[in-house]
Amino acid sequence: MVPPGRRGWLQHPAALAAGRPRGCGGHGGAGTAAPRPVPHGIRGDDLAGKPGRGAGDASAGRGAQARRHGRRAGERRAVKRLLLLCLLLALPAEAQTLRIAFKAAVDAADPHLTFTPNRNVQLHVWETLVTQDATLRPLPGLAESWRALDPLTWEFRLREGVAFSDGTPLTAADAAFSIRRAQQAQGPRTYAASVRHITAVEVPDERTLIVRTGQPTPLQPDLLAAIAILSARAAVDASDADFNGGRAAIGTGPYRWIRWTPAQDVVLERNPAFRGPAEPWQRVVFRFVPNDSARVAALLAGDVDAVDYVPAGLYARVRENAETRLVTGDSIFTHYLYLDAMSARIGNATGADGQPLPENPLRDPRVRHALSHAINRAGLAERVMEGSATAAGQVAAPGFIGHDPGIPVPRFDPALARRLLAEAGYPQGFGLTLHCTLDRFAGDARTCQAIGQMFSAIGIRTQVEALPMPVYLRRSATLGGDGAPELSAHLSMFGSSTGIASEGLTALVRTPNLAQAQGTWNRTRYSNAAMDAALARVDAIFDPAQREQAMREAVRLAVEQPALLPVFHVKASWGLRRPLSLTPRGDAYTMATEIRPAP
Repeated sequence: MVPPGRRGWLQHPAALAAGRPRGCGGHGGAGTAAPRPVPHGIRGDDLAGKPGRGAGDASAGRGAQARRHGRRAGERRAVKRLLLLCLLLALPAEAQTLRIAFKAAVDAADPHLTFTPNRNVQLHVWETLVTQDATLRPLPGLAESWRALDPLTWEFRLREGVAFSDGTPLTAADAAFSIRRAQQAQGPRTYAASVRHITAVEVPDERTLIVRTGQPTPLQPDLLAAIAILSARAAVDASDADFNGGRAAIGTGPYRWIRWTPAQDVVLERNPAFRGPAEPWQRVVFRFVPNDSARVAALLAGDVDAVDYVPAGLYARVRENAETRLVTGDSIFTHYLYLDAMSARIGNATGADGQPLPENPLRDPRVRHALSHAINRAGLAERVMEGSATAAGQVAAPGFIGHDPGIPVPRFDPALARRLLAEAGYPQGFGLTLHCTLDRFAGDARTCQAIGQMFSAIGIRTQVEALPMPVYLRRSATLGGDGAPELSAHLSMFGSSTGIASEGLTALVRTPNLAQAQGTWNRTRYSNAAMDAALARVDAIFDPAQREQAMREAVRLAVEQPALLPVFHVKASWGLRRPLSLTPRGDAYTMATEIRPAP
């Protein structure tokens, strides 16, 4: 029966599966766990099969036959009501809402501006020519096939019968428009790196797209997995407000953009024009709950159906609760220490008198290696992150393209760190301000404090300043009057949308080149001719095995001449209400399209 005080209980799939009356046949799949709300006029005791009005009105003076007749009538009505409940349980999820709590908040709707939470939500609305499986290997998306016509030309064939959510058909012209728009996007957070080699796009017919590149680009199909395909009609000359408000938010995906309330939530609804099977969720609400304990508490209370970034310290609460389950998996995300090794002088490095040092100590490789050996990566991963990370010594985690198993994690050696500082001319150390995020993932602020203490232990007197993610994004991209970055030493998580090591290096440490979209996340303006040449070699190799070998050489160079220090690879984790299940992804996205009631 409907539990007392649980009005609306039948609208929640987890409760439905837990409370399915005996006698209802289970069909499996989303339909059985996603009924319509109970119609008005049906009471909880009706659904439990209690006799209705009149069934128990037989007077005490009636005979046994009348009583038996009354009981049979009541039983028939009970059976009918049970059958009604079973039918309700089997109806499609037209009124079903899936509620997901995010740690990080969406800050823009435009799908050609990068930020992981934004893209996670946007992929429900906009699709790409090439999509990715859970391990980020390329799969056909809006393009059913592609091939290289020659080293500088790719041909993509679009699927037939695809429509945008406003009913207009998808054509190759929309794909061409989207690529050009991504190339023209302005600011530090764009996908320009994914289209950096494209010199022209052509539309021979409505289903054929020709992509020409200025140099051989064997990874071009993989790179196009980052570019959302927009409706040219809806998005041409669209402003941020047009996307945020929904007017330009027209895609081909399984959901439609309904509403975005900054710092609160994003609401999507099922797209009736979607070509594939209808999603079981009529509405999906992404709520922003940055506090880890509050997010998990909402899951345990049944206020949300799924949460991302469950901190390891709360794993047990989610795992041991009878109504919830924990899902974990490897991810592409690596936590880095970015160091300004280029500026002649930085304000964040000070002497014993508190004044800025006359020279930037981070320019000396010995100082950067000293900082690396001061970090106890295994301790951070196991204790501070409570097992939700693995120590890192390179860009890509094991299992992803470009990972070199022969590169060890730098050893924790404070004595060696102090010797390297003395050799570099800083036997007494110096002062340093370390910036970081405080709400990007569970444990980022604690990690920052711990690393600050490790630096202080080798003589680098460290002041920690943890920043909200929007503030960090702005300040890490800001240059001072002398051209030096505002932040000289800072911690943040990054993951290439392709999961490919060379693409991570191209974004993080390649010499910034706006025209070629290189160094798009190079917050320290690092520049190394040898690194640029190594990555250029990777870009030109079509043979996968040879390309990965060249990629590993670039990865090794990044370790030997550290421009940034990998600290740990972050594991992805989710909490779900039972009986929901989720397929873990390497990009750590929480996709409503991959959340299903368990059979």
